Parts: sequence; C-alpha cells; structure tokens
Amino acid sequence: MRSIRDIYKIGRGPSSSHTMGPEAASRLFRGEHPEAERFRVVLYGSLSKTGRGHGTDRAIMAAMEPLPTEVEFSAEEPENMKHPNTMDLFAYAGGEETGRMRVYSIGGGDIAVEGREREDKHEGEIYLENSFAEIRQFCEYRYIDLVEYISINEGDEIWEYLATVWETMQRAVEAGLSKEGILPGGLKIERKAKRLYNKVLETAHPEVLECQKVCSYAFAVGEENADNGVIVTAPTCGASGVLPAVLYYLRQKRKVTDEQIIHALGVAGLFGELAKKNASVSGAECGCQAEVGVACAMAAAAAGYIFGYELNQIEYSAEIALEHHLGLTCDPICGLVQVPCIERNAVAAMRALNSANLAFFLEGTRRISYDMVIKSMYRTGLDMNQRYRETAEGGIAAAFARRGGRRSG
Repeated sequence: MRSIRDIYKIGRGPSSSHTMGPEAASRLFRGEHPEAERFRVVLYGSLSKTGRGHGTDRAIMAAMEPLPTEVEFSAEEPENMKHPNTMDLFAYAGGEETGRMRVYSIGGGDIAVEGREREDKHEGEIYLENSFAEIRQFCEYRYIDLVEYISINEGDEIWEYLATVWETMQRAVEAGLSKEGILPGGLKIERKAKRLYNKVLETAHPEVLECQKVCSYAFAVGEENADNGVIVTAPTCGASGVLPAVLYYLRQKRKVTDEQIIHALGVAGLFGELAKKNASVSGAECGCQAEVGVACAMAAAAAGYIFGYELNQIEYSAEIALEHHLGLTCDPICGLVQVPCIERNAVAAMRALNSANLAFFLEGTRRISYDMVIKSMYRTGLDMNQRYRETAEGGIAAAFARRGGRRSG
C-alpha cells in the first residue's frame, strides 16, 4: 500500500479528478514536448460531460500557457478506454503532429499514462499490508496501535507533513467562514457557511449546537473548494469538507491537542488509502460513495481514534460510515461541485460522528469488516449505470436540466 501522503494532496479546487489530474497531465506532456508550438487536448467520458462545470478546460490551458491550446469535449468514446476520465493530448510543430499521449485521471489528483508505469508507483509502496485485516494482525501481534504502525512504515517525518495538512485544513475552514457572496459557475449558489456559523446559539440543545457547528465547517471548506480555493484532498476535492469539519469540531469540543489531531489524520489516511488501493476514490468510476462515502469513513475512524477507541472499534466506525453510503450516486448539477456536493459533505460529517458513536456501543456484534465494505463499494460502483457516475446525466442533475436549468458540458 502507498504512503498516506497519497490521500492528502494540497491544491486548488474544485475537483481532484477533473482539474488537478488534467492539469498535472498537461504539465507532464508540455515538459516532454519542448518543441511544440501548440497543443490539442481531447476529453472523453466524464471529463467531457462535466468538464466545463469543473473548469477542466481552464486548468489545461493554464498549464499549457503561453502556448495556444485547443480543448475538445468529445461525445465519442475511443476504443479501449480504460477509465471514465480519459484524455488524449497532442503536440504540434511546423504543422505536423510531434507527439501524443493518453492519460487517465484516476481520482484524488492522480494520473496514469497509458503504456507506462506510474513513476512514483514503487516509491509510494511502503506498506506491505494491503488490507485492514493484515494491518490489524500486524498491530495485534506486536501490541502496537495504528499511530505506532504508521511511524514504523512512514518514519516520523510523516507527522511533519500531516501538520502542514492540518494547517491547510484549518485555513480552509476559517477562510470559508469569513466569506459571503455567490459561488462561480452560473448556478448563483450563495455561500452559506458564515450564515450557518453566525446562527449558532450556545444555549441551544446540544444536538442542535453540534449540527450547526459541524455543518458550518463542512460548508466552509466545500465553498472554498467550489471557489477554487486551497484545500486538501481527503480523499478528493469534492469530499474535502468532511474530515476537516469533524476534526475542527472535536478540537474545540474535546480540547484535544494538535498532536492528537495530526495522529487522527494519520489513522484516517490509512482507511482512505485502503479504499483507494482496493477500490476507488473516483466519482466517475464508482459514484459519490467512493468520494463522500470514503471521506465519511476516514472521518469516523479519526473520531474513533480521538475518542480513545480500541483497534476494532475504530475499524467498526469506518465500516459503518462507508456501508451506509453504498450506492450513493454522483450527479452534480451542471457538472459543478456545488449541488448536492457541498451539502452532502455536511451530512457526511454528521454521519461520521454518529457512526463512531454507534461503533462504541455495538462493537463485538458486527459481522461485516471494512475490507468487505470496500469490495462491495467497488462492485456496486462498477454495476452503477454510467449516468450516475459524475456525468451530470442522471439523478438530481437530470431533474434540474429537465426543469429548465442550465446544462454544462
């Protein structure tokens, strides 16, 4: 399994697979073709269908500057397309094609170039264990917890990196809480985080107070992501509000230290990386269960660690969270990471806390493992109709379009 650095990438929104991945592919291709006078990029599948809403074309052209770049949104699917997020890049000089490359944006900002091994594939493979069952066996045999397990495999420098991740998450929450106005993209969605937070009444019922705070933090990060702000993939841009909301809330409520939060980020990263290794975190491949569902599992595991849970209880927290997102579709209106995405992050953050609480009471009665749910999520995603996998052709996106809303891509 790869380093948990792989699950946490710092960058600009709104989409890890539709902006960060294509931008990385474009920079790679441009660097390999210094002779080029112009470029052409053809987008297929989900990249084509929701690329305009996600700003895929803008990210590509920015990466290719100052050379002229034509971006085409193709309605066709090329032969042997191996991933719903597929793009072909072409370089030209002297009126002739000088190079081409096919790239798959596989989720979480990662790319795969057809015919090549990922350059960092072996560099990142630092864990011998590839399932939670194997991780649990390793830890139980040596009487260590998950934080010690991470340190053994990653070295203590991983905590320095996660400290930067935590700082970035906090800045995203605080930036989102401070802003008002309309999000870009044409839907005229109003920022709601500041209003939610300002409505918090310390005298309210504890459950209401918790909901207001957690949801305002999730909205804050989701709105920053939608506004091309700097966020952390956890595991993706579209699901980036879940984990920060839970951790920001628990830091205040339980007065936990930054060190505890950073360790919780490490624990959450393990569960996210297991999902990425054995299934997918791509909405275009497996629906939103792979994005917000995995984010909820990560947040539930982090909460379980902060609550002082034992290993099995932490796993159970993550299992409950992901299990009850199975089948969740990815149907962003107009291809924008706004509706239902931002609100969905808030709902998942609350569900993460509820999952961790339920695991405390019911641990010892469960029959389903986290590994089983990951496999089920992947199979469910592959069985899901393509319209419900980040194409804006089904679900809420289709209903909105039929009502007369603007369709993107």
